[in-house]
Amino acid sequence: MSIVNISAYKFISLDDLPALRERLFARCEALALKGTILLAPEGINLFLAGSRAQIDGFLATLHDDPRFADLAPKESLSATVPFGRLRVRLKREIITMRLPAIRPEGGRAPVVDALTLQRWLDQGRDDEGREVVLLDTRNDYETDAGKFAQAVDYRLASFTGFPAAIAADRARYEGKTVVSYCTGGIRCEKAALHMHGLGMEHVYQLDGGILKYLEQTNGAHWQGDCFVFDGRGAVDKRLLPAQGTNA
Repeated sequence: MSIVNISAYKFISLDDLPALRERLFARCEALALKGTILLAPEGINLFLAGSRAQIDGFLATLHDDPRFADLAPKESLSATVPFGRLRVRLKREIITMRLPAIRPEGGRAPVVDALTLQRWLDQGRDDEGREVVLLDTRNDYETDAGKFAQAVDYRLASFTGFPAAIAADRARYEGKTVVSYCTGGIRCEKAALHMHGLGMEHVYQLDGGILKYLEQTNGAHWQGDCFVFDGRGAVDKRLLPAQGTNA
């Protein structure tokens, strides 16, 4: 397992997108990295794979930019590179909701870290005694691979369906603590910000998503594998390619 796979995102205002795209593409190409980087006025979202030296070389370049100095990717290993090519794309949103874009200056959504969530789930309540409701913000084919036990799953065909699903189901969450989650954190953060914008209280995002939870805990309360958008198809609780995959 010599290939390092990284994923990371950050909501931050970017106004030099064409130049930034060219700079990042050139650096990735020079390092022979493969994967995808998405850039939008609201931030950056990336998935890349390569050797340890290649990945570290890219991250050193990225961290030289003060806007990305605190970007901390999630890592997993595979035997082969699970991407066929390199893409660096400009988009309207780094994760599409088709509502007004995130305003990064407004701050992040409140977070709960992996160990705290596991403790809440172990004890059946949060630290203030409220019932905890897990909210899966991923697509239906992702939740088919695995999800948290008892999580709300709206069977979304795409993330653009999330606002309508929440609007029709707000009563479910009254008086409870809501923890939204997704693969790496980007969708659950945008979902939590949207829910706060609706006036919903006690809504958190799982910091770092499922991947960080599996990295930092023993995987308790998680059932199945975690779908990933690359050639691996899914990773198991050890963040290794799930059985039946070729990566």
